[in-house]
Amino acid sequence: MRTLAIRLAAGLAALFVIAGARAQFGGPAGGGLSGRNSGNGNAPLGSTSPIGQRDLLLTGKVVLSDGASLQEPAKIERFCSGASRLAAYTDLKGRFNFNLGRSQELADASDNSGFGSPGRGARNRPALDCELRVSLPGFRSETIPLTDRYIDNPDLGTIILQRIAAVDGLTVSATSALAPKDAKKAYEKGMEAEGKKNAAEAQKDFSKAVELYPRYAAAWLELGRLNEDSNQFDAARKSYEQAVAADAKYIPPHERLAWIALRDQKWQDILDQSDAILRLDPIDYPDAYYLNGVGNYQLGKLDAAEKNAREAVDRDIAHKTPRAPYLLGIILAQKGDYAAAIPLIRGFLEQNANVPDAANIREQLASMEKAAGQQKPQQ
Repeated sequence: MRTLAIRLAAGLAALFVIAGARAQFGGPAGGGLSGRNSGNGNAPLGSTSPIGQRDLLLTGKVVLSDGASLQEPAKIERFCSGASRLAAYTDLKGRFNFNLGRSQELADASDNSGFGSPGRGARNRPALDCELRVSLPGFRSETIPLTDRYIDNPDLGTIILQRIAAVDGLTVSATSALAPKDAKKAYEKGMEAEGKKNAAEAQKDFSKAVELYPRYAAAWLELGRLNEDSNQFDAARKSYEQAVAADAKYIPPHERLAWIALRDQKWQDILDQSDAILRLDPIDYPDAYYLNGVGNYQLGKLDAAEKNAREAVDRDIAHKTPRAPYLLGIILAQKGDYAAAIPLIRGFLEQNANVPDAANIREQLASMEKAAGQQKPQQ
């Protein structure tokens, strides 16, 4: 038993660094958010390919049911076979668009198997056999089925977000509305530059925004993201900390600090940041329960780790945190409950056969199965 526990723990530290990749949370794998405004594309509606097929550029607008304005972009997500994929971000007026694919390809597509797990780039299922939703914690989105009717009329119309709970946490910083005009203008220019993948110009504009208004939490967040995208993690951490200092109820910088702490294997920092998220909003962040489970596991607090891992599995309806079942399986194995752990690990491998650490996980599974065979049946 002791040998198995050591092997599981030894393999876990490096594994969770992989799990914290931005493919799972907040942006594309290996890239980050340089394309965060990809939904506000520059290709004109109805542009054609060399063989005459028309690109289908879907458009729409997001509004809040209480009439409040968006101070920062909201995520537009596409759900296919239970997996979510980032499609676009809105602009500051709630407008968005994104290229769904070639019109003829969409019309002729056959019903194949579903998309692979998020971040893997698989596209085996027709893009129109999916649903579209807006992701904004504290709100619930209408679900828009993507049917072939949008080939002739690509306007999705207005998507209304309904407030579902009174939570303390904010996904839109309260300080944004208080920013002076010149600071807001610099921030908006930074968002435009970021959408055009001009990181240097975006950095310049966001830096100007926080110079003019040091409490501009949203601008500090974007500076952190740019630094994180370029692997400048110390600078990213400082920017996120400035965002938290400017607006302690603003959840996104807590979120990014938790993932950086995971990368750095700073387990108590993970607990501190994930605890902060869950105090602010215990409803909309299954990944915060996952992170909390990781931190508690690494600090040897197995009961708390199990509780949070179970919450992560139960709440992750959109499968945005695919390693949550694996984490729960590891914790249960550490506690000697192989009968419950083994199906979780097997299921994770079946759904994620090509993860970089698959061979290591298979070894862990084999060790569990061997240990389970050596356990004495309970009388």
